[in-house]
Amino acid sequence: MKMSHIGIMVSDMTKAVEFYTKALGLRIVMDNTPVVEERETAIGRMCIEVFGEGFKGFNIAHLVTKDGVGFEMFEMVDHQERHRVDFSRIGLFHFSLQSDDFEATIERVEQYGGKVRMDIMRYHPEDDSKPAKMVYLEDPFGTLFELYSHTYEETYSSDYE
Repeated sequence: MKMSHIGIMVSDMTKAVEFYTKALGLRIVMDNTPVVEERETAIGRMCIEVFGEGFKGFNIAHLVTKDGVGFEMFEMVDHQERHRVDFSRIGLFHFSLQSDDFEATIERVEQYGGKVRMDIMRYHPEDDSKPAKMVYLEDPFGTLFELYSHTYEETYSSDYE
C-alpha cells in the first residue's frame, strides 16, 4: 500500500496554495477550481454523497510533494476561519513532511504565515551519528504538521529515547 493523498480544509485557497508551494515546495497539479452542487457529473454526484445535500460548494486545488503524495485542499463556502485543534478528539492529528533543507523550510513556514509550535528536537542528542531532528509546525489555518530532517525509517530505525 502507498500513500496517495491527504485532504485539508483551508479558509483562503489563494493563501493556502501560496503557503504550500512557496513554504513547503509542493507543486500545483490542479489550481484553484470552484465546485458547485450538481448531479450531472460523476464528481458532482460524489460531492453530494460525501458532503450531503445543500453543501453550498467549495474551491478545490490539488498539489503534490516531490515524491508524489497529493495534497487535496478544500475551501468550503461555509467554513471556520481557523482549525481548532482538540487533542481529545479521535481522528487525524497531524501529517508529516521530510525536508533536506530543514532549517530553511522552517524559516519559509514563518515567512508565509505559518507558526513554529515547539523548539527543534533531536531524537538522539547523545549520539552525533544519529542527527535526525523534528519540529511541530502549523499552517496559516491552524493545521498541525510535523517536519523531519530525515526519512521516517532513518528517524525510527534505532531505539527510541
